Amino acid sequence: MAAAPSIEVAGVAYRYGAREALRNVSFQVQAGELFGLLGPNGGGKTTLLEILATLRRPTEGAARVGGVDVAAKPGEARRLIAVVFQRPALDAQLTPAENLRHQGHLYGLAGRTLRERSAELLDRFGVADRADDRVKELSGGLRRRVELAKALLHRPRVLLLDEPTVGLDPGGRRELWRHARRLRSESGVAILVTTHLLDEAENCDRVAILDRGKLVALDTPDGLKAAIRGEVISLDCAEPERLAGEIRKRFAVEGTVVDGTVRIERPDGAALVPRLAEAFPGAIRSMTVGKPTLEDVFVQRTGHRFHETPAAREGDEV
Repeated sequence: MAAAPSIEVAGVAYRYGAREALRNVSFQVQAGELFGLLGPNGGGKTTLLEILATLRRPTEGAARVGGVDVAAKPGEARRLIAVVFQRPALDAQLTPAENLRHQGHLYGLAGRTLRERSAELLDRFGVADRADDRVKELSGGLRRRVELAKALLHRPRVLLLDEPTVGLDPGGRRELWRHARRLRSESGVAILVTTHLLDEAENCDRVAILDRGKLVALDTPDGLKAAIRGEVISLDCAEPERLAGEIRKRFAVEGTVVDGTVRIERPDGAALVPRLAEAFPGAIRSMTVGKPTLEDVFVQRTGHRFHETPAAREGDEV
């Protein structure tokens, strides 16, 4: 028999009053999988993570971790999960060792077991030599490592990371993803990470793209991009609707207008570029052609660019 999924989201919806933050979202995450929730701010990522973390109850549908319904049995579910939120959850006045000690007490750990697990995790994440320094003296990257060590102290089956690289420099971002990949490979923990950074989503085994509360695509990064056959041409011009119509008439090529740009998907994209330049001299201000990206996938599935949208209400980043 196939192993039960570590995370199961089945028809989940969530409403803030009359506004739908999530609409009939369904997916599964297996043990040892690094799974990404990708979408612009306001897409529903954080709301879904908070449901999995037992902080919100879904309006409709069900969410389970390790087979446990997070709404029906939140206490049991919490013992199976660990969460690293956007905002740091460390006491800056304490040392990394002290932060882990207090975390362990919350989960009933003590004595030799707690000491050994703390030492093992601090060593794994390369902060053993800073174990007795105050957290406030550590860099942002080192603090993130301590947070990961703290989260894993009770050996959860599921690790939830909410925009974990916020505030990190490029080196810190690369380091965090390296730790995440190694962690899922070595320990078999299922990792769900939310991000609005397209390049970060490339690190995931599979990616679910959320837009305005709806799941619009789900596959491996390569699988998502392969669904766009060929190359993508983008044309910047003064009258995009008119240009798209002229291209349709002259070349029998369908182009779509997205945020004032004509976008064309073609197997022979590079070959079409000089023909377009010759046919419409002066009408095209600039032209790009390239292999599909995750942003191209987002545009294809939603009809608009991937960009941060303002939260629907102040203080609510869904």
